[in-house]
Amino acid sequence: MPEDGGATTGDRGGAGAAGPVLVLNAGSSSLKYRLLAGGRAEEPEDLEHGQLERIGEPGGEAADHADAVGQVIDRLHNRPVAAVGHRVVHGGDRFREPVLVDDDVLTAIEELARWAPLHNRAAAAGIHAARGALPGIPHLALFDTAFHATLPPAAFTYAIDRELAGEYGIRRYGFHGISVRYVVDQAARLLERPVAELNMIVLHLGNGASATAVAGGVSVDTSMGLTPLEGLAMGTRTGDIDPAVAFYLARVRNLSLDQIENQYQRQGGLAGLCGDNDVRAVQSRAASGDRDAELALDVYCHRIRKYVGAYHAVLGRLDAVVFTAGVGEHSGPVRARSLAGLEPMGIMVDPERNGADGGARLISPAGSAVSVCVVPTDEERSIAQQTAAVLGLAGSW
Repeated sequence: MPEDGGATTGDRGGAGAAGPVLVLNAGSSSLKYRLLAGGRAEEPEDLEHGQLERIGEPGGEAADHADAVGQVIDRLHNRPVAAVGHRVVHGGDRFREPVLVDDDVLTAIEELARWAPLHNRAAAAGIHAARGALPGIPHLALFDTAFHATLPPAAFTYAIDRELAGEYGIRRYGFHGISVRYVVDQAARLLERPVAELNMIVLHLGNGASATAVAGGVSVDTSMGLTPLEGLAMGTRTGDIDPAVAFYLARVRNLSLDQIENQYQRQGGLAGLCGDNDVRAVQSRAASGDRDAELALDVYCHRIRKYVGAYHAVLGRLDAVVFTAGVGEHSGPVRARSLAGLEPMGIMVDPERNGADGGARLISPAGSAVSVCVVPTDEERSIAQQTAAVLGLAGSW
């Protein structure tokens, strides 16, 4: 690594210059990275990628985020970097688009940690370290909440005291927006139709899960709310739950707010119902006759089906249901189970197509009123594309 921590890359990058984009996704104890080129013929698009784990922990791969970023730069082997795109989970109502990072932006990201403490603090640490290591190139922050900035007031407003909500920024923000934006574009390409003509429901199903209603490329409703806890049942998160459950648990079990939050965030969802948060394990157990796993799978898929029906109503006309992320891309049984019974709405799954694996594909029968698609997500590529677009970098992204 150069002694100045980035002169090699800084001298060869900058707004408007051709060159790869480095994408950094900093977690509380991890750092994912990927160096992507703009589709130039003389080099592969994916130049370098990897992950450092257990940052700051005994025996971990890095002492802190600054050390982790330094190791990433070493791994790039002096490849040029034109810009860095950083994933940030929560942008509140301030950040509606990708933004060039300066000291004020970094401070704002840290302040927004009140809604996403683990995610935003880690992102801020990663950005701070990367700016120090690569000072000669632009750094952009891209927000998971930004895609949902188009939600209408009826969709983002909670029915609580308006002054209280206004004072503390209590509203629906939505998440997984970087993924959903990418998937919407790819689904339109698969269907060979302009995004502006399509109404879609995007089901991002991973350990975290969300549903988003998208009209003409615009998010009009989404299942996650002030935080990523609301909505679908997830690996360890409850999703939708009567708020009074918290009051009840405080009274009958004398649980503190921290204990209740732990129940909702880490001991709920599939894990709470059957002890496993991995859908593959839950499916296997259910197939073997495990009643707890069968119920967990029923709850998980019932919640998805309910949101599909609700968002069909929100959109009025539905052209496509799109599955993405780890579970959505790889679990045919979950896809089929989640849409079972929706045939009168024109939504159906072809068993043979649904059983096949591969990239972006249709899994609905030919001639179906509503196309059902599987579209692999690629958040890093989406971040690189948006970073390149904002900075006017050369290359076909």
